[in-house]
Amino acid sequence: MKRSIQQTFSVPFKYTVHFSENVFKKENPLFAEVIGQHQQSKVYFVVDNGVVAKHPDLLNEIRAYAQAHKACLVLCADPLVVPGGEEVKNTKKYVDQILEACNANGIDRHSFIVAIGGGAVLDMAGFASAIAHRGIRHIRIPTTVLAQNDSGIGVKNSINVYGKKNFLGTFAPPFAVINDNTFLPTLEDRDWRSGISEAVKVALIKDASFFQWMEASVEGLREREIPPMEELIYRCAKMHMDHISGGDPFEMGSSRPLDFGHWAAHKLEQLTDYRLRHGEAVAIGIALDATYSYLKKMISYSALHRIISLFQQLGFVVHIPELSQKHLLSDGLEEFREHLGGELTIMLLSDIGKGVEVHQMDTDLILLAAEHLRDFEEGKFELNT
Repeated sequence: MKRSIQQTFSVPFKYTVHFSENVFKKENPLFAEVIGQHQQSKVYFVVDNGVVAKHPDLLNEIRAYAQAHKACLVLCADPLVVPGGEEVKNTKKYVDQILEACNANGIDRHSFIVAIGGGAVLDMAGFASAIAHRGIRHIRIPTTVLAQNDSGIGVKNSINVYGKKNFLGTFAPPFAVINDNTFLPTLEDRDWRSGISEAVKVALIKDASFFQWMEASVEGLREREIPPMEELIYRCAKMHMDHISGGDPFEMGSSRPLDFGHWAAHKLEQLTDYRLRHGEAVAIGIALDATYSYLKKMISYSALHRIISLFQQLGFVVHIPELSQKHLLSDGLEEFREHLGGELTIMLLSDIGKGVEVHQMDTDLILLAAEHLRDFEEGKFELNT
């Protein structure tokens, strides 16, 4: 006898992105309120060593905060300080350290793992949180522009394995995200600038008025003024959250619009042994796909010029030698398709603020686009209008 039982169910996910400052000052109740006031919960911190170096009082502030709010939280172990950047994702060692701490300290599903740092540290700690006990509540406190406006507010967690970016990972929404703007002034120039590329990305595929705002605000962004950066982070984060709620948050299909420019970016990071920051690689990837869109007669020269000009005014480079290696770029396309599975789906542009998906790309035309970017970078290229 043949039998079948089918079940369908849905589970709503809800989390809040908070915007604050001086989160671990004892008089700021936000973190304690996020943890909850009704019972004492174990809390375990994973902290980016670059953040500790720039904020040497941070660990003591965390301890003092926990003591001041001991009715709702207790530190179950000393914070784990880990390397920042892709180094922390290129080995499973740090995931294992978190899992060992969970086992040794009785960290369970009613506890919290709190990650403070850039996107790579959040990715790694989020992955460990998702696989321990099938999911421990995870709070992200992003400290870079890129993490506050993009990677830190999404639902992805991962580490790099087999030489491939994000090969091991989970879709697991955080319990909450807390953006603290007091971390921003201590960023290196590269990290300040790097996250802006993700805002350019989301504006190009979704909101022409946001792109215009960045053009008008470019001087303040370049000169590291906090008010325009706070506005950029908030607007970009909101658009990212809106996309998650209305689209395909767990990427069950073949489309991922928010990865505009990322197929080349991921490969460029790998080819440079991650010396290239993620946001720097994304800027090059966006410039490449925008130029390809122009060569396919999908966007005007005026639109392309505005895109390249904005990146260059912000201080990004739009070409590096690795961009012109044909077989490596074709490998990048295949790895991008393989990572998601199914049909290759690439986001290009039909105008500023309007993304359009395609399912194939011409490698020779990609190389031509790369040549144009090289000439743009050298200041000797002017397209015919």
